Amino acid sequence: MQALILAGGKGTRLRPLTVYTPKPIVPFLNRPFLLYQIEILQRAGIEDITLSLSYQPDKIEHLLGSGAEYGVNLRFVTEPSPMGTGGAYKFAANNLRETTIVFNGDILTDLDIAKIVEFHQSKKADATIVLTPVENPSAYGLVETDSENKVLRFREKPKPEELADLTTNTINAGIYVLEPNILELIPEGENYSFEYNVFPDLLEKQKSFYAYILKENYWRDIGTTESYLQAHHDFLGGKIKGFELEKSRKTEIATAAVVDRKSFLDDDCIIKPNARILNSVIGKGVLVEEKAIIENSIVWSHTRISSGAEIKNAVIGRSCHIGRNVSVTDGAVLGDKTSLTDYTKV
Repeated sequence: MQALILAGGKGTRLRPLTVYTPKPIVPFLNRPFLLYQIEILQRAGIEDITLSLSYQPDKIEHLLGSGAEYGVNLRFVTEPSPMGTGGAYKFAANNLRETTIVFNGDILTDLDIAKIVEFHQSKKADATIVLTPVENPSAYGLVETDSENKVLRFREKPKPEELADLTTNTINAGIYVLEPNILELIPEGENYSFEYNVFPDLLEKQKSFYAYILKENYWRDIGTTESYLQAHHDFLGGKIKGFELEKSRKTEIATAAVVDRKSFLDDDCIIKPNARILNSVIGKGVLVEEKAIIENSIVWSHTRISSGAEIKNAVIGRSCHIGRNVSVTDGAVLGDKTSLTDYTKV
């Protein structure tokens, strides 16, 4: 069993956070995001993992290395040009000779991969697509299945007048189990999509194509800044299961400072007296000065939050300087090395 993580996107929807940091290694709870996907694959006994890269590939390779530190064997392939999800799978074919788990590189989930593989094998499927239910089907393309979970068709975003007649609310979760024969459906060297090319081909050729529907597991596409921030709130709120992260013991917190139990601080932070950190994630080496407030927010490493500053429901990039009595609120996102002068409001 092998795995392929499609990690070639530029992370346009996550800008400005991805100007200097490729989306696959954007920090989540102060760890490179890809490590969460690697961890759930490794839990299922899948240790042979290929990463399909395109944007700033050297940074990803340098950070993750061989994978030995995480109990897996990582290989890296870099697309010569954007090839689409299916095209990237085909381009990595030299490394893929077995049943393969394919992951979109911006999916956060706590699902049990072993259960999906077991389902795939029990159906003797050529391909299995993971689906997740959503509350608002009008915002997505939907996937319809029969009583045996066989995929019947894909439909575009339903119009408002069609909502009352819908019999499904499941969408593509960006996780697939594919047999090697699927590679035969994808032309060499072309931009080809799973969603618009490969999956319609499977239906047309009447391949054995099934859906595994998530019921209890957490799932989120973290590809936007809003979703990225919400995913942190979900983790701190206990909605994401199975990942055990140790809180730092190498951080200096003044006796008069307040850091609540939900908040997550990395090493080498300094939290000055009367500062307050509530339901937030603070990166390595962050300085929070007197009377500053950080609430429901994410602060990346080596940033300085000056005295009296207020950060609420915001994301602050690396090595920023937030001046005295600055206010950053309401979903604001600041890229790396941003400097805000005293009393600025964002």
